[in-house]
Amino acid sequence: MSRIPRLTVAQGRTGPKKRAALTTAAVALAVLAVGTPVASATLDDEAPASRSEAPALAAHGSAYIETRLFFGTERPDGGPDVTDKQFLAFIDEEVTPHFPNGLTIQDGRGQWRDSNGVIERERSYELILLYPASEARVRDARIERIRDAYENAYAQDSVARLEERTTADF
Repeated sequence: MSRIPRLTVAQGRTGPKKRAALTTAAVALAVLAVGTPVASATLDDEAPASRSEAPALAAHGSAYIETRLFFGTERPDGGPDVTDKQFLAFIDEEVTPHFPNGLTIQDGRGQWRDSNGVIERERSYELILLYPASEARVRDARIERIRDAYENAYAQDSVARLEERTTADF
């Protein structure tokens, strides 16, 4: 069964451009989640068990929150794109001090519809943060500061944020 990540939007942070971008991201995720094929295979002649008969997943690990932040690199004000060197310096200065235990960065290509209805495409980065659910309240404020810092430093309309509860074992 697919889980649709919860899209978290801080109160008072969304203007028309941000709402349009976040709505587009949420719809895209919902379409991807609903359209994800489900497959099952068996090694014997028995038919696969129905969902209600499937054994419960073993509980490994502890409760964690996975937060994904999506950073665009094109500047709406027409300035030069954010470079890899600039982005990695931003991570070193703004993210690592608050998440020293680890993080993941992935290169991406993104698109979204701006407030004028134009489809914008750009190179992007996905930052994945994983932290204990018990630290969610403290981490939330830190994540919002990271989003604000990037928006201000690189004249961005928004930094999308997705969150999902999960379990993790290291």
